[in-house]
Amino acid sequence: MSRELTNDRRTQAPPGAGEAERDWVARSLAAVWHPCTQMKHHERLPLIPVARGKGAWLYDRAGRRYLDAISSWWVNLFGHANDDINAALKTQLDTLEHAMLAGCTHETAVELAERLSALTHGTLGHAFFASDGACAVEIALKMSFHYWRNRGRSDKREFVCVANGYHGETIGALGVTDVALFKHAYDPLIRSAHIVASPDARRAEPGENAGDVARRALDDVRALLDAHGSRIAALIVEPLVQCAAGMAMHDRAYVAGLRKLCDEHDVHLIADEIAVGCGRTGTFFACEQAGIWPDFLCLSKGISGGYLPLSLVLSRDEIYAAFYDDDTTRGFLHSHSYTGNPLACRAALATLDLFARDDVLAQNEKKALMLMEALSPLRAHEAVRAVRRTGTIIAFDAVLDGDAARTFSRRFFEQALSRELLLRPIGTTVYLMPPYILDSETIALLASRTCETFEATLGQGARR
Repeated sequence: MSRELTNDRRTQAPPGAGEAERDWVARSLAAVWHPCTQMKHHERLPLIPVARGKGAWLYDRAGRRYLDAISSWWVNLFGHANDDINAALKTQLDTLEHAMLAGCTHETAVELAERLSALTHGTLGHAFFASDGACAVEIALKMSFHYWRNRGRSDKREFVCVANGYHGETIGALGVTDVALFKHAYDPLIRSAHIVASPDARRAEPGENAGDVARRALDDVRALLDAHGSRIAALIVEPLVQCAAGMAMHDRAYVAGLRKLCDEHDVHLIADEIAVGCGRTGTFFACEQAGIWPDFLCLSKGISGGYLPLSLVLSRDEIYAAFYDDDTTRGFLHSHSYTGNPLACRAALATLDLFARDDVLAQNEKKALMLMEALSPLRAHEAVRAVRRTGTIIAFDAVLDGDAARTFSRRFFEQALSRELLLRPIGTTVYLMPPYILDSETIALLASRTCETFEATLGQGARR
């Protein structure tokens, strides 16, 4: 019966889809369990049968195009089918596709680790490779706990996360995630962390600014560490932007303040730069804007240019030294089969080459300012609040309640598709995180059609 339902009813494709497209959608829904999805919603919600990508655009099987304005879940930096990354991967395919990194090494992993360490001026190094962001977070948490154990301080085994923060959906990462939608069902499996107040600038009281909110949030961290610091191994934060919290942006002073408090209480600072690293916030690493380096830095998503699964954790030399011993049990024995995959590392090296060659960060700032200006009509809109930007991340909130708020994300997504945009709001937060390659014409198109989509979504909600 379930297969009949899948074949007969769960075939929602974009409006105007032909029979061939509907067939691919039906086959996907019959065979694939899609991520971050209540599958029953696809009885109504369009599923895009993507056939190819080029530049900032994705194309479905009928040739319709969609501007990938969220970089395919924040991973694509330099466009789809990028000529430079393609060429690097084709060359790598003829040399080495994979070799295990336990007992072996290869030049792509070595060079990538060296170049990333150099970007931290040598403060962080010894890259530990994995495949996705949640795995990087798991590694950092385990390393911190094991470090303190190796140092004879096994009492330091608790963690701290920021309210509304998100760090992945594996069991350890859920322990430092504060989003009930992802976490609640698995509460019996999870060892939860201490939660401190969010520095989200939207929490400013009348007369306050983002810095004031950051100071209040730091007071909360200080109180917790004063009371429990002797038992806390590490605090984890997304520097500058809590992405899954609705692009909650905060003052850089908060990150600097965390570094100071962690130093005072002998607590590790883990920077989750999985979404906010690789230039998204305006500097290659978000922590640079606060003038600090963490003890562990987690990277994923954009590091491979959006091509292949890759994540890694950079750590300080003193942390690496705590595991360096004749005793095997004092080593960090975590592993993944595809750790340091040469193809993924080669894509990352090609991505770093593009940053070095094209003055990407300066160009990003110009383009982000242009997009922000093009979206300026939203600032005066009665149904909009908190138009904001950090680096290339732009967001605003829809002022809605009841069913209009509950269904906003889905309705906006559908309206955006009809205007050649791929945009997926987080609740009532609309955000734009496009690839770095947009030209002025595409920026104008993205802004105007985002405004059109917002108006159409509001009108649709009023009719229901």
